[in-house]
Amino acid sequence: MVPLPMQGHLNQLLHLASRLILSYNIPVHYVATATHNRQAKHRVQGWQPQVVSNIHFHNLEIPPPLHPLPPPANTSDADDQTKFPSHLQPVFDAISLLQGPVSALLRSLSRTARKVAVVHDSLTASLIQEVGLISNAESYTFHSSSAFVVHLYLKHRAGEAISEEIPALEGCFTKEFCDFIEAQYKYRNLSSGFLYNTCRIIEHEYLDSLEKGTTEEQPLVKHWAVGPLNPLTTYHRNSTTKTSKDQRHPCLEWLDKQGQNSVIYVSFGTATTLSDDQIEELAIGLKQSQHKFIWVLRDADEGDVFSGGNDLEAGRRKPQGLLPDGYEEWVEEGGMGLVVRDWAPQLEILGHRATGGFMSHCGWNSCMESISMGVPLAAWPMHSDQPRNTILITEVLKIGIVARPWEHRHETVGSQVVESVVRKLMGSQEGEDIRKRAAELGDCVRRSVGEGGVSSSEMDSFVAHITTTG
Repeated sequence: MVPLPMQGHLNQLLHLASRLILSYNIPVHYVATATHNRQAKHRVQGWQPQVVSNIHFHNLEIPPPLHPLPPPANTSDADDQTKFPSHLQPVFDAISLLQGPVSALLRSLSRTARKVAVVHDSLTASLIQEVGLISNAESYTFHSSSAFVVHLYLKHRAGEAISEEIPALEGCFTKEFCDFIEAQYKYRNLSSGFLYNTCRIIEHEYLDSLEKGTTEEQPLVKHWAVGPLNPLTTYHRNSTTKTSKDQRHPCLEWLDKQGQNSVIYVSFGTATTLSDDQIEELAIGLKQSQHKFIWVLRDADEGDVFSGGNDLEAGRRKPQGLLPDGYEEWVEEGGMGLVVRDWAPQLEILGHRATGGFMSHCGWNSCMESISMGVPLAAWPMHSDQPRNTILITEVLKIGIVARPWEHRHETVGSQVVESVVRKLMGSQEGEDIRKRAAELGDCVRRSVGEGGVSSSEMDSFVAHITTTG
């Protein structure tokens, strides 16, 4: 496993390793820097420590970035609310230095193994370019974004027309990151197949299109939709499995006291820092909505999430002076909700019976977790694939509403808009209809990973392929 050193990417490949690959008794080697391996293990949810301990983690060392950038600040400039996490670009650039160590490990493993299958993030393809020189090795590309987004990207590269409703790439990424994507794409033809953290129940149309395209360009290359990769049975709201009280986050104890579908969960992922102005408007809007909420309020990850020193358990920096005076006390004492400053157990929150909605940046990892738990979304895209995921969630699957239209990304969302969005999702008939569709889709997706389900069959097919060919 060769992940991109960013939380949503580290997380998905670790889930693929621990939830699926290990269950087939296939040895797994997870390859990253020491810091990012630590981050992946520290934040993984849903697996006992002994499961992760069965993975061979390889701590590769590279020099620190030559030109590290500071993390985004809590500025009052509204434009910064859509700013791509370019403070991480030096980290992305530095991973090219891992090519030598990854190649050396690959050659070493190939001497003792009958076969080595390399599953790499689509954005780390350059690191495994020597795989074609090793007779008993193959590489497989893992897409950490939706098949819908991959489908649109390939159409764009082919010069095909795309609906005007689809956000342009230029507004979603910086030029530097677009160049980084292109640099990785040129190794696409080395791949013996493609894996997706999605389910054919969700995205069969786009998977079919992708398979047709690669059949013409790369005969016999297969595509497997093996998601959702996140754990399901432990956290789903219908599950009778409970974690012990001393292992539970305090917010879960609070959720236990709330009515079914009565709480909206608010979190914008690990790569975004909201401006002070936006945080204030969001705080007022949540209060005025009169719906209960859990709000995860943290700053964006730095390249090294442990660099803060005193915040190792959380693995994220705590913002200072962001909320109106007395706000947190009013929220908690009045029973309206919780403002969570540490690392929140997102899977457990989404899987709790009391959670009835998710205000999200629509990163694909969060989308899949929400879909698999049957929770509708209020989409607030920030950058990257998130604006296009929003189209999939709200226009195609119809399991969410738009909290902030992408065309208004340079504007601060006012408290009245926040209030209206929350009331629409949590307290209207339209919101109830959306919640019903989300619950039905979630039920189908969860069944897909069971015995005989479509995702389970896809995983069986992938394992059969890597263990019997070549």
